[in-house]
Amino acid sequence: MENKTILLVEDNLDDVELTLHALKKNKIKNQVDVVNDGAEALEYLFCKGKYYNRNSNKYPTIILLDIKLPKVDGLEVLKQLRANELTKFIPVIILTSSKEEQDIVSSYKLGANSYVRKPVDFNQFAEAVSSLGLYWLLLNETPHNK
Repeated sequence: MENKTILLVEDNLDDVELTLHALKKNKIKNQVDVVNDGAEALEYLFCKGKYYNRNSNKYPTIILLDIKLPKVDGLEVLKQLRANELTKFIPVIILTSSKEEQDIVSSYKLGANSYVRKPVDFNQFAEAVSSLGLYWLLLNETPHNK
């Protein structure tokens, strides 16, 4: 079975730790690459900057993307992903604490596959992460010819 990588784009280090802990708790052992702002996410995905030597033929299986990010916000990252032939089919799950209706609408208009509000309670959060992992990593089928 191919190695399915998760790209976590999150600037809050506590939320990074919480997400990694929730994945581990739910026995989701996929490699998780973490980037802390939107500009770094774009460098990672398009093999630029410090990621220039990353294997450009290997993309993450799913992207967990926060909206409120420094440098380049999550909606702009999503827009650039969907505009590129190589990345437009990667499932993107918006994982954010934003409760703004406009963020939800904008996310879906730009091609998000799912919008999940981060629960404050760890157990609820772990359950949400488990459900995301089961569906997007095990059940969901994506085109192989990206």
